[in-house]
Amino acid sequence: MSHAPEHRTATNVLVIGTGAAGLRAAIELAERGTQVLCVGKRRKDDAHTVLAAGGINAVLGTMDPEDTWQQHAADTIRESYWLADPRTVELLAKEAPRAIDDLVGYGAEFQREEDGRLSQRFFGAHKYRRTCFSGDYTGREIQRTLVKRANELNVPIRDDLYITKLLVHDGRVFGAYGFRIEDGSRTVILADAVILAAGGHTRIWRRSSSRRDENTGDAMRLAAEAGCRLRDVELVQFHPTGMVFPEDAAGTLVTEAVRGEGGILRNSQGERFMERYDPERLELSTRDRVALANYTEIAEGRGSEHGGVLLDVSHLDRELVLQRLPRMYRQFVDLLMVDITRQPMEVAPTAHYSMGGVWVDPTTHQTDVEGLYAIGECATGVHGANRLGGNSLVDCIVFGRIVGAEAAEWSESLDVQVRDRAVVAAAQAEVDEILAQRGEEFARPLQRAVRDVMSEHCGVVRSEDGLNAGLTKLAAVEERVAGLEVRPDIAGYDDLAHTFDLKGSLLAARATLQTALERRETRGAHNRSDYPNLDPALTVNLTWRLDGTIARETVPETPAEIAKLTEGPDLAVSGRLAE
Repeated sequence: MSHAPEHRTATNVLVIGTGAAGLRAAIELAERGTQVLCVGKRRKDDAHTVLAAGGINAVLGTMDPEDTWQQHAADTIRESYWLADPRTVELLAKEAPRAIDDLVGYGAEFQREEDGRLSQRFFGAHKYRRTCFSGDYTGREIQRTLVKRANELNVPIRDDLYITKLLVHDGRVFGAYGFRIEDGSRTVILADAVILAAGGHTRIWRRSSSRRDENTGDAMRLAAEAGCRLRDVELVQFHPTGMVFPEDAAGTLVTEAVRGEGGILRNSQGERFMERYDPERLELSTRDRVALANYTEIAEGRGSEHGGVLLDVSHLDRELVLQRLPRMYRQFVDLLMVDITRQPMEVAPTAHYSMGGVWVDPTTHQTDVEGLYAIGECATGVHGANRLGGNSLVDCIVFGRIVGAEAAEWSESLDVQVRDRAVVAAAQAEVDEILAQRGEEFARPLQRAVRDVMSEHCGVVRSEDGLNAGLTKLAAVEERVAGLEVRPDIAGYDDLAHTFDLKGSLLAARATLQTALERRETRGAHNRSDYPNLDPALTVNLTWRLDGTIARETVPETPAEIAKLTEGPDLAVSGRLAE
């Protein structure tokens, strides 16, 4: 069946993913004169990065000159519930100002004060104002800037390629295999180094702030099948407020700025229920606490008509809402014909950010496979059990630059790159076999089945019984994959892409269920109803391998000067956007 046309191409470094992390790495490589190819399965101007609204952190001291990188690191580690790697966090905090300088140099337009200084605002759990922003569309502005810079440098970007396998010989990567979504033609890309920047796994829940074909666990599958460990996969941030209705928009983010501007949460009985969960901070409590509160109200039968809670800004001045929350106003009018200045919004927790992903070296971000790096949401080390708001975008930019430099050096240092024909043949055979299958099942409904399993058994609150039931149901879905029907049609090879999305989702779901079972405690975003307390003995990272083995990895000690800065009571919330 291998008569599909096969193209071969070679480059020094291959970048998989065209969001902020992938593009920043590609830009670094191009600026150093290293040959690079960037590939993705979404249009480059519409990568997941565009959905990031809140802002990007860096200690610039434009508003609070007493802020320090050490304090940024301390806030990050404290919010991570002591599971972030202090070495990775230190690098992030130290290099963040340079990341902002780079973006401004490339032409990014961030909000400025009247005297020209970059504006910085509070995000929850930050001691000082250190978040730069661009209205409520910071991610879109950063993505626009990076695409423009990549074009100026003539970085070749192919956003029509679906990568199905990383090519590895003897523990060293030598390229990747994939197909063109439009016509199914195959491509073998030979490379000295590969940078994985293909996102997380939050789309495997029913309500997710990711869109349909992104964050389906692709990076986790590619890395795990190549021989990498995954780490912290059970640690998933559920944003407290996503839309619940209409069905096709379920999970679409309702920005935290709504609560930051004075939005009030009520249950179906009209109670302002946050008074019970965090009387001090109310709606401006941390993400994990508000998500748990919303979940509990719904689970205990005090939910709204479509299974959410009510978020209300109708008591605020109409002009203020239109001025401060223009995107949210439009979103509810366009999707629901609801005017949020007059009616409450129905919201519920939505899977928002993968804090776990591929195991990487704390400073170089190299994986367990030589020449293979991971950055952005698919890498681990920065966020631990709860991500500090505003750290995801800076994570992409800081480590995009660092890994671009690392990969360039790795490529230059190679005398000989071994290629393995048998490995390429196996990648080709995998696609051939899927295309030859004829059965009764289709990838889309099976993806929905995975999402149902994860939402029911591995959502905001988990338990041993629930997780075991989830594994049993997941095994039943995995069995149905053998009966998949994959038929290319006039519109292209979308069916084949969905099948590989499904493979990624199944692997990510299994890893998440198994590690969530192993973490017998409640910590940050991970809530176990049968283990409601934090267990100091579990201040470890859990690593997962393809064969299902789970190991515990000790978190390095936080340097004394930073540990000292993590002490003290929870921060007051006046004037802060909740994360």
